[in-house]
Amino acid sequence: MSQSNLITMDEFTIRETRKFPQATGDLSALLRDIGLAGKIINNQVRRAGLVDILGKHGATNVQGEEQMKLDIFANDTLIKILKNSTECAGIASEENDEHLSYEDTFSLNSKYVVLFDPLDGSSNIDVNAPIGTIFAIYRRVSELGKSCTEADFLQPGNRLMAAGYVIFGSSTMLVYATRLGVNGFTLEPSIGEFCLSHPNMKCPENGKIYSLNQGNSIKFSDGMQSYLNYCMESNKEEGRPFSHRYIGSMVADMHRTLLKGGIFMYPADKSNVNGKLRLQYECNPMAFILEAAGGKAVSGSQNILDITPTELHQRVPIFIGSKKMVDKVMEYVKEHEPVS
Repeated sequence: MSQSNLITMDEFTIRETRKFPQATGDLSALLRDIGLAGKIINNQVRRAGLVDILGKHGATNVQGEEQMKLDIFANDTLIKILKNSTECAGIASEENDEHLSYEDTFSLNSKYVVLFDPLDGSSNIDVNAPIGTIFAIYRRVSELGKSCTEADFLQPGNRLMAAGYVIFGSSTMLVYATRLGVNGFTLEPSIGEFCLSHPNMKCPENGKIYSLNQGNSIKFSDGMQSYLNYCMESNKEEGRPFSHRYIGSMVADMHRTLLKGGIFMYPADKSNVNGKLRLQYECNPMAFILEAAGGKAVSGSQNILDITPTELHQRVPIFIGSKKMVDKVMEYVKEHEPVS
């Protein structure tokens, strides 16, 4: 595509807003602010090997995980950009204990709050593997003109207004979903803009790739063990054995799943009885994206988007991807044990 035919993300969001005469453009502006943060983080990711940004920070986050230097940079960047936005009332981050309310006049009257995982897959930083940023946008339920409250951030995923991720890989892409669908934008370095490259993204109904940390399989339930055996058994008609792919960054594994089909799983196990991934920062935004693209996401007993969160850093099991593959793993789970 020549540069004269490029559609920037700003142009795209403005065009989409015009479809709804009642729209104020606030959500579009907030998405553009997140895009700006993505560009700034991308700049540091691309320079990571040349500046003192690689390696561990020497502290742990609220999850008890070691923080990488880029974790801190990405978190600070998003907090500052969204504080300067006129459309964000407050944020919650996987790296912070509690939500943060912005107290200036514009923010107090803003309609939206943002939750984010500033740098998903940060254990991959030092080996130059794909990493990413995940974000979720809710319309606040607290009173406009006052500080946002924790209730604004403890909404189920079915109330999301938009969600997305930025993946820093061989190219840098921003993918976001609204109830209108899912669209992907690739960063064009020559003009410094995210440009529409993957319009109206759809997740294939079926796939031949399963993704999970199979090194944990000794701790999996009987149902999960049986499903893994199914994936590895030979069946030419069904295209089995399936390929196993696991990058260790949810953004990277989910990006492949969205494009090519398949299933990503992080089930509960003997060490993580409630699962390991965070509902509000990882599971809900990814479930919103995949369902908007025709996929499916469940925890086992219910759809991810229907779970009402009880705490900011709540963890849940997740099975997400192509509809038929999610349905198949649930058959095995339900056959061998009561779902959790």
